[in-house]
Amino acid sequence: MINYIENFVCETENDTNRLAQLFASSVRKGDVIALYGTLGVGKSTFSRFLIQYLTNATEVPSPTFTLVQSYDTANFTIFHYDMYRLEQPEDAYELGIEESFFMGVNLIEWPEKIESLLPRNIWKVCISSNLDSRIFSVSVTDEEKKKRLEKIAHDF
Repeated sequence: MINYIENFVCETENDTNRLAQLFASSVRKGDVIALYGTLGVGKSTFSRFLIQYLTNATEVPSPTFTLVQSYDTANFTIFHYDMYRLEQPEDAYELGIEESFFMGVNLIEWPEKIESLLPRNIWKVCISSNLDSRIFSVSVTDEEKKKRLEKIAHDF
């Protein structure tokens, strides 16, 4: 399996917002965006910006306690998951995750908790930080997503 990788450096929250908007413009029904990173690195912030860009939602709470929040758009439903508190991967089935993979766009925080359940063809977003910026390392494994990723990189 070949990985295509692009790195994005976001020095401000506005940069993160811009990157999330570019992602929002390119997502399609069936996309799974797995957001990896430590506590407080920006997974929820990125998700909130993406969701706000695609919906009329003004409030986008982190699904830390509900585990999943959903938002309707004209073309699909966005499912925003936070798997941090999940006891075992199979618990995700109770949240309807299997159906959401086909019915909408999925933003999954702490995807390592359900790694064995994730589809193979996902957007893998690894977020790290240094003193004054966030680095979004995005990898995909197919040509179609590679073209969308290249467009995001070009427009960023």
